[in-house]
Order: sequence, then structure tokens, then C-alpha cells
Amino acid sequence: MVVRIKVVNDVGELVSIFHAADSEIKRKLLTDLSSDWVTMDKIEKEYGQKGKRALTYLDKIKMIESQWITGPNGPEKAFHTYYTNVQINIMGTMSELSDIIYATTISEETLEEYENTITGMMTEEGVFLGDAADKLGISQILLKGIVRRSNILHIKGYKIEKALDA
Repeated sequence: MVVRIKVVNDVGELVSIFHAADSEIKRKLLTDLSSDWVTMDKIEKEYGQKGKRALTYLDKIKMIESQWITGPNGPEKAFHTYYTNVQINIMGTMSELSDIIYATTISEETLEEYENTITGMMTEEGVFLGDAADKLGISQILLKGIVRRSNILHIKGYKIEKALDA
């Protein structure tokens, strides 16, 4: 077995790590994915639409890999965790930490409000992090945490864009 370690060096990445298993469905799915290759059919049957959303989030934060396997119904896409371990090695100010904790713990409704506001600011090319943070009146660390938690947004360079599946 290949051992791959996800090294977290950025305080903002904690939001992604914490939300990888922030519900019972995500926790169980992540456990299943870490022990075996799991097909979309099995995910849909066992976890429903929430399982598919969880899988999309895990793919967005690059925690899973996929491959085609031969199943009873022919070729099927299967998923598995990419990393076997996580190493957290961060240092941040208390202000940054408070922003990350806030981004991690906000309600789904508040997250959706931020997502709607941010997507409203976007052009076809997205929106710059600094511009969005200024318009929202929040720090860039908090904004990065919100975007990393989102299923529909992602950061590319210095811009926020819609995720491919959004």
C-alpha cells in the first residue's frame, strides 16, 4: 500500500479538513472511501443525494482519487481517498485562527448567504479575493475559509470562481 500524506501548511486549509467529515454521512463516507474503492452506485444507494454532495466536496478539496473498475454491470467509476494520513503544521495569529473557527462553524444558511453574495459579485472570470473581501467587509482569511467550505466556489490563484460542478 502506498502511503500518501496530506500536509496542511496553511491555516485556511483547516476549514477543508474539518468539513471533510462534519456530518454523519460525510464521516461514514470518508471512512468507507479510506478502506476500499467505492462506486457511485453504492454511494447513491447508501448515502443518497447528500452522499453525492459529500463526494463532490471531497473531490473539490482533492482528498479522493477515482479509477474505472469492472463491476457486475460493466465498467464503473470508483472512488477512494488519495491520502492515508494528514499532517497539520501551521502557525497563525489569533485573529486568523478566530476567522478560521468562524468559517468552520457558521450555519449552512449563513454560508449560503455568503455564496449568493459572492456569486453576485462575479463576472465570467470570477472575482478577485481582495475585492470580494473589501465588499463583504471581512478579512481575506475568513473569505478563503468560506470559499474552501463551499461546494459551489473555489479559489484559483487570486480569484474566486465557480466550481466546475456548480
